[in-house]
Amino acid sequence: MSRKPPGTEPPTRPTQLRCADGRLLTACWYEPSGPVRAVAVVNPATAVASVFYRAFAQWLARRGYAVLCYDYRGVGASLQGRVQDEPARLRDWAQLDIAAALRAAHRRRLLEQTQQGRELGLLLIGHSFGGNAVGLAPGYEQADALLGVAAQAADWRNWRGLNKAKVWLFFHALLPALSHAFGHAPGWVLGARAHDMPKAAALEWARWGRRRGFMFTDPSLQTDLGYHHFTGPVHLWNISDDHLFGPARGVDHLAAQFRSAAVARHTLAPQAVGARTIGHFSLFRRELGERIWPLLLAPIEAATPRLRNRLGQPSPG
Repeated sequence: MSRKPPGTEPPTRPTQLRCADGRLLTACWYEPSGPVRAVAVVNPATAVASVFYRAFAQWLARRGYAVLCYDYRGVGASLQGRVQDEPARLRDWAQLDIAAALRAAHRRRLLEQTQQGRELGLLLIGHSFGGNAVGLAPGYEQADALLGVAAQAADWRNWRGLNKAKVWLFFHALLPALSHAFGHAPGWVLGARAHDMPKAAALEWARWGRRRGFMFTDPSLQTDLGYHHFTGPVHLWNISDDHLFGPARGVDHLAAQFRSAAVARHTLAPQAVGARTIGHFSLFRRELGERIWPLLLAPIEAATPRLRNRLGQPSPG
């Protein structure tokens, strides 16, 4: 699919999110050119900066969504000082950062509803960690629907064959050793699009990855797990050739946490969109993504009345 001509991309509005602990995060709204028909939040993958999702956010904005993208503390534009000095844990990204983004999106939804005199939907989109951690975020139930892309329970037992051995080694040895040696987890060991990761977050990820049941069996989180509270549509996708980061069994494990929700599991194969490979990251590249994104969005919109009832028809994506 061809790129949009220069000057036709949706406008952006830089902003900041204030977390419950006072920390400020760098964020950006991608605005539709016409009326706001729905609001969306994009939660990034582990240590991935929000600019990686720019093309996806622009595509959603052309469909009438006001889209909020942001960087977790210690990552991308939200990094303050040296990553070695950043104390953030994974649970902070969820309980403080994701929660702050949801509050901002909910305020925007309420403002638009008041101005337009009708209800608007709020869609929460999570890539990898951004999807598997939502149930730790206070107030995430205010979203109307959850769309998880390669979001999984990263218990090494959910992998198979050689990849199972690789993930075992990653969580038991490589990630802890590198984090202690460098004072952070180097981005190159986390994935092609990842930035350096704060040490505390990396070590917590390693601990969860070693646990049977991942974060869901961490005794220190039992009063914080809210996955069972969500009652709306939850659509979770795995990519059939994403064997190292998002195996189907890991996505199934996450799906089981949403016991009160209307959960739908989907699998996307590269052949379905005429691609040789997709993996964990390529579906957010514009050239390939514009073939994939309608497939991801259509089912969740159809299952969610406030998204299905958007005013008018968006321009083609």
